[in-house]
Amino acid sequence: MYILNVIYSLHSLVPSWLWVWFGTAMHITAFLLVCSHCLKTRREAASAILWMFLAWTLPIAGPLLYLSFGVNRVADKGFKKHTTDQRLLAARKARENDAFPLAYWRSVHDAVRGEPDSDLDRELNRAMDAMMPDRPMLGGNEILPLVDGDQAFPKMLDAIRNASHHIHLQSFIIADDKIGHEFFNLLAEKARSGVIVRVLYDRFGSTRAFFRGFFRRYERVPNMKIAGWTQVNPLKRQFQINLRNHRKILVIDGKTAFCGGLNIHDENLTKNGNQPIRDYHFEIRGPMVQELQYSFMLDWFFMTNENPEDILKEVYYPKIQPAGSSMLRLVSSGPNSETPPIADLFFMCITAAHKQVLVVTPYFVPTPDIVRAMRTAALRGVDVRLVVPKKNNHTYAGLAGCALYDSLLASGVRIFERRLPFMHAKALIVDDTFAVIGTANMDVRSLHLNYETSLAVSDDRFVEQLKEIVINDIALSDQLELNTWRTRPAMHRVAENFCSLLTPVL
Repeated sequence: MYILNVIYSLHSLVPSWLWVWFGTAMHITAFLLVCSHCLKTRREAASAILWMFLAWTLPIAGPLLYLSFGVNRVADKGFKKHTTDQRLLAARKARENDAFPLAYWRSVHDAVRGEPDSDLDRELNRAMDAMMPDRPMLGGNEILPLVDGDQAFPKMLDAIRNASHHIHLQSFIIADDKIGHEFFNLLAEKARSGVIVRVLYDRFGSTRAFFRGFFRRYERVPNMKIAGWTQVNPLKRQFQINLRNHRKILVIDGKTAFCGGLNIHDENLTKNGNQPIRDYHFEIRGPMVQELQYSFMLDWFFMTNENPEDILKEVYYPKIQPAGSSMLRLVSSGPNSETPPIADLFFMCITAAHKQVLVVTPYFVPTPDIVRAMRTAALRGVDVRLVVPKKNNHTYAGLAGCALYDSLLASGVRIFERRLPFMHAKALIVDDTFAVIGTANMDVRSLHLNYETSLAVSDDRFVEQLKEIVINDIALSDQLELNTWRTRPAMHRVAENFCSLLTPVL
């Protein structure tokens, strides 16, 4: 009350014109500071202009919004993750010798490192060698597509039941529902029997389960360690809510792995006659399992700082015999570089295609270069098909994607809206020989902000299986026609264009 009285007294003593002058000076100063920071920081022109406009038109709110959301701290946070990864790599190299499993892993890389058969796959593989020299294309793998939770969850649960030494589970969403309890009760049972269990969930994606105390119920189970991925921690001066871990990985005994788009949620299962969310997941055996194991360990080490002696043991990287003929490369992406490898890979796949490109994604808000790649591929005569959900679970993302349809349709890209249930699947297939699968959507968040796990696959037989699944989804879709699309209501266009304005500042 005393402070308010002082402020009121000062206000009455100072002339009103001086307050106006002071407010104007502060407004101009804040505007110039925002402009200066935007120009010093390399960013897209549309984003910079938008922030400058907001700083000028909203005297107080604009600069505050820029401080909260516009200052790009992603690079610094990504660098911290990169530094932690290098620490674990150094610890790994310090322990390597001829008898150590990670040295064996390196020898496996050299032994099964492969060169694809087709010209297209070899071209893409050479480019990936330059981008990701430490993660080569590995042969000797078996990969099995699993559609929806109805196919994937039973296999994942069976693998957990049969685990003899360790289980590593990582997921963006783990829900406090029936399937979430089934997974965690089984994990706890295995942990009590002596199996080592590590679970890494994303704190943002699993918000409901976290605040309901779901994970706390299992924290005291012996041999069961649970960690939530977050970079919002005031004690560590971390306030980055944008960096989310979108990976979904399950590794059993270092010999079998599962990855793809499935979250652990009841909505991925058929129940009460309702169809599950449409999604693609994959079971993997062979050398790629060790790559996925190490990817999990890198994230685990970043969040827990567990002693490298405990996570770089032989039992986590057992000797694996070739299990099949698929050639796989791990494409692990995140905000550690200006252009994450998944963005370059999508672009290269589309521009290298000669016959056909099939894109399946729930959220289609890509960078302008990827849109241009799709348009020019279609203009070259490539059969480019885009499959998206007819009704999006994030309305703003669906509308932002719709703003891009006109130019794509005019170029000859065929767009298919998959009817309900909601489609959460992600896949890119090129010329029937090469595919990219995993967790990355074709949107700005997956391409530049999220930590994602994708697999580049060179295997005609697998690609044929995956293409058949995609063709079935196309059969359950409605194709958009350019002339009809252009007759949609004007208000719909306004909403699309408004939502598209938000993409540069996401």
